[in-house]
Amino acid sequence: MKLSELPVGKTGVIISFTDEATSLKLMEMGCLPGEKIIVERIAPLGDPIAVSVSGYMLSMRKEEASTVLVSPAENIKK
Repeated sequence: MKLSELPVGKTGVIISFTDEATSLKLMEMGCLPGEKIIVERIAPLGDPIAVSVSGYMLSMRKEEASTVLVSPAENIKK
C-alpha cells in the first residue's frame, strides 16, 4: 500500500519507492527501505502529512507520500 493510504496512528515498514527523484530526497531524510514509519497527523484538508521515521518527525506532501510503498506493520513477520 502507499504511505498516503496508511491511517493516522498506524505503523508501516517502507518497502520501496515508485519515483526515483522523490526517493532520493526521502532517503536522504531517513526514509530507507526496512525502516518503520508511523503516520502521526494529517492536515485537515489531507495535505501535508506528518510521519515519524528514523527517530524524528517529518512532514511531507501527500503526493510525495504516495510514492512510498509500505507494508502495514501487522503484515511483517517477526
